[in-house]
Formats: sequence, structure tokens, C-alpha cells
Amino acid sequence: MRANLEVLAMVLGFISLFGIITITAVPMWRVSAFIGANLIVMEELWEGLWMTCFRQLNIRMQCKVYDSLLILPPELQASRAFMCVSIALVVISLLITACGTEKTACCSDNVKCKNIILALGGGMYLLSCLTTLIPVCWVAHTVINNFYNPLLVDAQKRELGAALFIGWATSGVLLITGIILLFCFSKRRSKEDVPYDNTFVMADRHMPMEDSVDLDRKSSSFHKHQEYV
Repeated sequence: MRANLEVLAMVLGFISLFGIITITAVPMWRVSAFIGANLIVMEELWEGLWMTCFRQLNIRMQCKVYDSLLILPPELQASRAFMCVSIALVVISLLITACGTEKTACCSDNVKCKNIILALGGGMYLLSCLTTLIPVCWVAHTVINNFYNPLLVDAQKRELGAALFIGWATSGVLLITGIILLFCFSKRRSKEDVPYDNTFVMADRHMPMEDSVDLDRKSSSFHKHQEYV
């Protein structure tokens, strides 16, 4: 059962890595809001961490990479760094978890070292959950505040993009993965603390065994006829 949970954690780790790479690459963190006088629904603006894209009806989407990092708002600048750290943490966590599972031969002779490696992998998954959740929530908070800000015109207001929702889902997967690995570590640790008893209890040879027949030993009759006078 524990081995199946470790395999499940590995699968969830690959899924979370794919999700983090997706939300880092796609330019759908903030999208244009069609409210008030901004009713030109044939045009749509997408803003991401690395580029901004503009799409018109029946026209191919056009994207442009940001000319400078300094032109971005603070939340997008920080989100770049956080998401890069998240990708690195998940990759390292996958490698560490692969070495700590029971299916691998790494540190097979040292059970304690293998348990520590598994716990380290679970902790790094939880840390990557935080580094993913912080920028997603930060950008969402800024978008919502600007949306209800009366000082901004309708053309400057944005809505939550699909990348933010994928980020929340990926953070949940990372959280579940870390909890599974720490749960497996706790089960291993509880068995590690139990001392190994290699004592065998020997039964008394004179004690009658259950369901056995006790036959008294009698002297041989042949021995009496061979006695010397």
C-alpha cells in the first residue's frame, strides 16, 4: 500500500511540473475586461509573465515579448522569479523522491537515509506549493482591486486569466503530493523505531506437543533372551 502511494506521488509530481511550466509560459494571467464602454468584443488582450498577446476576430493572434523587465508591474516581476523557483523545486523534488522510494535501489542498505530523502522530497513539494500559490494569489488580488478601483478607466481594467485557475489547481496537487510523501515517511519511521527481535523461542523437548501421542519406551524382549548366564 505504501509503495502504491509513493508511485502515486511520483505521478502527481509529473502532473504538477507540467502545470507549473504551462502557467509560466502561457500569456493568460490577465485578460481584457468587457465592461462599461469597452464593448469591443472582437478584440482581446492577454498579458502574461513573458509576453503580451493581442487577438482580433478573423485575424491571427499577435504576441510581443516584453522589451524590459522594468516596465512590468511589481506583481508580475515577482511572479517571474517565483515561478522559476517553483519549476526548479519540483524538478529537484522529483529526483529526490525517485531516490527515496522503495522501488529504487538507491541507498537500499541504509533505510534511515532513504527515509530522510523521502521526507526531504515531501518538504520541497510543500515549499514549491507556496512558491506557486504566492504569485498566483498576488496577481489575482491586484486584478480584483484594480477591477473595483473607480479611478481606473474601463479600458485599463483586467479580469482573471485561465493561468491563475490552473495555478490554484497545480498548488493543490503539489500540496497533496507533499502530504502523501510525508505520510509515507511517518509510516516508515514508525516501523524503524520498533526494535528488530531475532529471538527464537525453543520449546521444551520434554514438553508434550499438542495433538501428539506419547509412547512409553519399553525394553526389548530380544535383549532378555541374549543375556549371558
